Amino acid sequence: MFLDDILDILLLIVLLMHEALTCLENISRRRVWVRELYQDRDNAGLFAATFEKMYQRDPEQFKKSVRMTCDVFDLLHQFLEQRLTKSSNRPSISSKCRLFLTLTYLAHGDSRQTLATAFKMGRSTVAAIISEVCEAIWQELGGIYLSVPKKHEWKRIATDFNTMWNFPNCVGAVDGKHIAISCPPNSGSLYYNYKGHYSIVLLASCDANYTFTTVDIGAYGSQSDGGVLWNSDVGQRLLNDKLDLPEDDYLPGTNIKFPHFMVGDAAFPLKNCIMRPYPGASLPLDREIFNKRLSRARRVIENSFGILCARWRVLLSPLFMHPQTAEKVVKTTVLLHNFVKFHDGSYCPADYVDQYNGEEIVNGLWRKDVSTPLRNHGRMACNNAARSAFALRDQLKDYIVSNPI
Repeated sequence: MFLDDILDILLLIVLLMHEALTCLENISRRRVWVRELYQDRDNAGLFAATFEKMYQRDPEQFKKSVRMTCDVFDLLHQFLEQRLTKSSNRPSISSKCRLFLTLTYLAHGDSRQTLATAFKMGRSTVAAIISEVCEAIWQELGGIYLSVPKKHEWKRIATDFNTMWNFPNCVGAVDGKHIAISCPPNSGSLYYNYKGHYSIVLLASCDANYTFTTVDIGAYGSQSDGGVLWNSDVGQRLLNDKLDLPEDDYLPGTNIKFPHFMVGDAAFPLKNCIMRPYPGASLPLDREIFNKRLSRARRVIENSFGILCARWRVLLSPLFMHPQTAEKVVKTTVLLHNFVKFHDGSYCPADYVDQYNGEEIVNGLWRKDVSTPLRNHGRMACNNAARSAFALRDQLKDYIVSNPI
């Protein structure tokens, strides 16, 4: 009995010693927090080597790198500095470096491994920084630069559409696009779309000046027909009259009261709040005139998406990340589009968007920068329409035909 007790004690000592040695080994390993290749990050990393030089001496190259001027970058950093500043017992990555890295990724779409090598950080660190910064941008700026317009703002948008595109009572152009992603684990065919790849859907509307006004991101790529529009928050609020649109107003120069509405292409249903073109070929002249005028107004959202992709090229390649992280990236690019456009007029110069020379369309310069634009979603909802919607479209068509450009 005494011998058995001694053996038990010895076995316990051996186990404790083994556990202690394992802990010491782990501690030894953790003393090297950064790979040897990356230990000169503070001197030779992309941020340390280029940021101050570009910022101070080459603002043009700085703007190409992050899609914004030094002043706009500083403004954005002021909004985010508190959220992005980390406190730690070991040297932490600065808030400016975190922001610069994320903007570089969004602007050019480099792989996270490429960025890890260039910035001399671990790949997981780069991925975490991008996710955190995108979340911070959305939390700090979303309510300012991408909030749903109020009634008086919808009214201003309608005035702009009539002044710029000769389409009265229009409060926006709406469209949906596929954002390609890698196949999510254990997702089956949820994200597999009819084009043959995996995607999430970006549903957005914009005003007459290419600024996004509403956005809904993350619908499964497989959703079609009754899916995307009906299940989106934006679609539900639009169709249920909860977007705080202005009351019906007179068509200019008439005593005809008409509702406010958005314009969409043939993928959208015809509703009192959504005007779409007449279907078919070889249409009567009056319907053809209406379709052309509606196309002018609807082209605004096509150009908005084009500018978005030309400036934030991460959207041009599949996003190899979890769908929830992809949503963060996409909505951050939409928000940055509005933010930079508001503070920097050179972000979207006049020749960068499509222009009209009479009936001739002059393509905007963004089309040269984007050879493969985002794919259209296809039908956004079933196209059953009430008689009132048909009557309203005919009424608007008669007004358009009687008021040529």
